[in-house]
Amino acid sequence: MDILNLIIANMNKEQVRGYKLFVNRTNEKEDRKDTQYFDYVRKSGEKYDEAKIHEKLYKGSDKNTFYRLKNRVLSDVSKSLMVQHFDDDQQIYVLHLLALEKFHFNRNQMRIANYFLKKAETEAMRIENFELLDIIYGEYIRLSRELMTINPENYIRLRKDNQEQIRQLRTIDDILATVTFRLKATQNFSSSENPVLKLLQKTVREISADKELHSSPKLRFRIYDAVTQILLQKRQYTALEEYLLGMYHDFVKEKLFNRNNHDTRLQMLVFIVNTLFKTDKFNESLKYADKLKSAMDEFHRMHYDKYLFFYYNSLMINYSRLDKNKAIDILMEMKGNEKICANNFYELFIYLNLAVIYFDKKDFHQSIRNLHKIYLLDGYKNADKSLQFKIAIADLIVRYELDDADTLEYKLKQVKKDFRSMLNQKENIREKEMVEIISSMMKSSQVRSDKPLVKKMQNLLKQEVASDTEIIHYRHWLKEKLEA
Repeated sequence: MDILNLIIANMNKEQVRGYKLFVNRTNEKEDRKDTQYFDYVRKSGEKYDEAKIHEKLYKGSDKNTFYRLKNRVLSDVSKSLMVQHFDDDQQIYVLHLLALEKFHFNRNQMRIANYFLKKAETEAMRIENFELLDIIYGEYIRLSRELMTINPENYIRLRKDNQEQIRQLRTIDDILATVTFRLKATQNFSSSENPVLKLLQKTVREISADKELHSSPKLRFRIYDAVTQILLQKRQYTALEEYLLGMYHDFVKEKLFNRNNHDTRLQMLVFIVNTLFKTDKFNESLKYADKLKSAMDEFHRMHYDKYLFFYYNSLMINYSRLDKNKAIDILMEMKGNEKICANNFYELFIYLNLAVIYFDKKDFHQSIRNLHKIYLLDGYKNADKSLQFKIAIADLIVRYELDDADTLEYKLKQVKKDFRSMLNQKENIREKEMVEIISSMMKSSQVRSDKPLVKKMQNLLKQEVASDTEIIHYRHWLKEKLEA
C-alpha cells in the first residue's frame, strides 16, 4: 500500500467530507477523475488494483497522466487535512502562524508579518516549544532589518538563552531515544544493561540540580521520562511505583496536564499500570487501566489509536494472573484488530503472550502453534537477537513438554548453531545452562534420579534473576520438574 492509499484509508468520515468540499470549491462535477480515484481507493482497501482503476479512468492511455492525477489527489488530500486540522495541535498551529509570517514577509508586508510572528511567539512560549522559539527569534532578527521598531539585540540575547535550554532537552532526548529503541527491540528481555544508561543517569543529575531549569514543566516531564527509563531498565519496580504515583499526583495537583501534553499523561498512566502489575497489585493496576481508558476518550480521542494497544495490554497482563481464559479472549480480540496488528512488534507480542498463557494452562499444543507462527512474522525477523534467543529457549521447553523427542533434538542442534556466539557470552550463562539441562533431560529416563542432572538444575535454581528477563520462567519450570 503506497502512501496515498495509506492516508486515505486512515481518513474518517468528517475528513472525507472536508476533502470533497475542498476539491469542489471551484469546480463541482459528478465525473471528476480525482474524486472517482479517491472513492475507488477508499472503497477497495486491500483489494486496490491500480491496473483496474487506470483502465477505468483513462482506457488504455499511458500512465503518465494517471500518475499526475495521483500526485494531484495526494496534494489536495494533504491540503484539505491541513485546512481541517491546523489548529488541532498547538505545535502545528504555531507552524501555521509562521507560514503566514513567511507569506507576508515575502510580499514585503512587514507589519502583517510582525503581527503573525508575535502570535507565534506567544503560543510557542505557552507550550514551551524551544525549538520553534529558536526559529521565531531568528525571524525577528531577520525582520529587524526591515522594521525599526524591532531591536535585534533583545532577540539575539533571547535566542542565546533559549539555545541552552534546547541543548539540555536534546541531550536527554537523544539518550532517551536510544534507551527506548533498545527496550522496544528486545521487548525488555535483554539480560545486558543498556550502555547509555550511565550517561542518562549523569545527565539527569546535572539537569535536576539546576533549579531554574527544573521549574520548567516541559523539562520536568523530560526528567520524569528519563528517571522512569533508568528505573525500568534496572527493574527497580518498587521504587518506580513510588516515583510514578508521586509524580502523577504532583502533576495533577499542579494542573500541569493539558491538551498539549496529553500524550505524556497517557504514557504515564501506561507506566503506572505496568509497574503496579510488576509489584503484584493487579486490582489496583486494573483501576489505573480504567483511568487510562477514560483519558484516551478526552480531547476528541486525539491519541486513542496510539494507546489502544497499551490499554488492551493493561487488561491482558493483569488477567493473565487473575483469569487466564479472559486474558486469552483479550489477546484474540487484539489479534482481530487491524490497527494493532499493523504494528509488527505488537503482532509479535500477541502471539508470544498467547504461547506463554497456553503454556501456563498446560495446553502445550496451542502454545507451540503460537510459537510456530512467531517465526513467520516480520516482527520476529526484525527483533533483537537476544529476544529471538529467548524465544528459542521457550520453544525447547514446550517441545520437551510435548515429548516430541525427534523435533526437540533437531531444535537443540539448531539453537546451538544459530545462537553459537550468544551461548558463549557471559550475560547468557543461564540460557547456556538451560540448553545443557534440556539436552540432558531429553536423554534421561528418570530426571529426579539423575544426580548429575539434578545438581545442574539445583545450581540454576539457586540463582535469583528477575523473571521478566525470561519468556518462560526457568526456575519455576525446573522446580516443577524436580517436585513432580
